[in-house]
Amino acid sequence: MHPHEQLLHRFYQAFQRRDHAAMAACYHPEATFEDAAFQLQGADIGKMWRMLCERGKDLRLAYNDLHADDHAGRATWDARYTFSQTGRKVHNHIQARFTFQNGLILTHHDEFSFWRWSRQALGPVGWLLGWSGFLQNKVRKSAAQGLAAYRPKLSQ
Repeated sequence: MHPHEQLLHRFYQAFQRRDHAAMAACYHPEATFEDAAFQLQGADIGKMWRMLCERGKDLRLAYNDLHADDHAGRATWDARYTFSQTGRKVHNHIQARFTFQNGLILTHHDEFSFWRWSRQALGPVGWLLGWSGFLQNKVRKSAAQGLAAYRPKLSQ
């Protein structure tokens, strides 16, 4: 197995255990992360995973179709959780793409159907506006504010 495939397995297995520290350790210090809610760099990526792991009390994750070589990698993963802002159940299907540097993740891009996610997470608002850039921008702004305001428990 290629070392970058081993790295991605380690990353997703840590995610399954909600081990945010082990997840953060998989990233290069200059890494970038992007999905429909976040655009992050460096240490903020680890902070996001910590926030999501600590808040995702019922998070269940499965991954498959994982492949990597010297330059790039990809995986498919599914997250099932309760969206904390609405209490609604979500099943999100994600395609992930990666690049690597010095044996660590340099770029990580998660792609999923925002409209599908918003219908589940936001209910009627998602059905009506989930296709729009307006709602995606609002979710992105809310996610950035939530991450900026996040204060992890001091005991961890």
